[in-house]
Amino acid sequence: MTINCKGKLMDFTVPKVMGILNLTPDSFYDGGKYKNEKDILEQVDKITALGATFIDLGAQSTRPGAHEVNTDEELNRLLPVLELVLRNFPETLISIDTFKAVVAKEALDRGAAMINDISAGLLDEAMLDIIAEYHVPYIMMHMRGNPKTMQQQTIYDDLLQDMIHYFSERLSVARSKGIMDVIIDPGFGFSKTLEQNYKLLNHLDLLHVTDRPLLAGVSRKSMIYKLLGTDAHNALNGTTALNMLALQKGASILRVHDVGEAMECVKIYEQLNA
Repeated sequence: MTINCKGKLMDFTVPKVMGILNLTPDSFYDGGKYKNEKDILEQVDKITALGATFIDLGAQSTRPGAHEVNTDEELNRLLPVLELVLRNFPETLISIDTFKAVVAKEALDRGAAMINDISAGLLDEAMLDIIAEYHVPYIMMHMRGNPKTMQQQTIYDDLLQDMIHYFSERLSVARSKGIMDVIIDPGFGFSKTLEQNYKLLNHLDLLHVTDRPLLAGVSRKSMIYKLLGTDAHNALNGTTALNMLALQKGASILRVHDVGEAMECVKIYEQLNA
């Protein structure tokens, strides 16, 4: 499967890695870590040098229970960093992690390559129109409610069947607007219990029915550290284990905090399938 990203056809025959760069003070793992230009540029340089294809910039925490920041604050956090990165690393493919259409538009105007929307367009009805207008790839994630309420909405008739129905409906709406370059994110940790997260991962390959590339974002999440009785800072080993399983289940993109370790997973996975 392929997507068109900034005029280049991107092939997912070899899985790709997306490095996370959080610009929020309250993200669950690295909130507040990158506060000045030097730290930001050093991290971008590290992410790209290690081999990540994409960098995902987020200025609104989406951890469980997170409060929504207003649009101006999100833009004030995001846009100066986006401009800084592209000024110093102009070839970088930057994904913007936002569910607000205004934020997406302002970022795309400044050179962002794609939009990563946790709500698949359900939290801002204008989002899909912006994606259609700019002809950029779109990551749509499965979630119920919003980050503040999502963990109160974990009862399903059948988790996988409900998710397939959800993505079928959202893909149909996207296609009706001419949006074809869509990536599916099953939303590990969003509107799902620990047990449901592992059921989802174990059956991730069932989402290939959508005929779209799959993104797996399990990096240092509570599904790992709560199971292992540790915390996010000690969840790298568990993350690596789940990243390999996600690749074996057909993930095309690994969204991670730790790019080097994820690239090693991809290399080993490729050797196993050579």
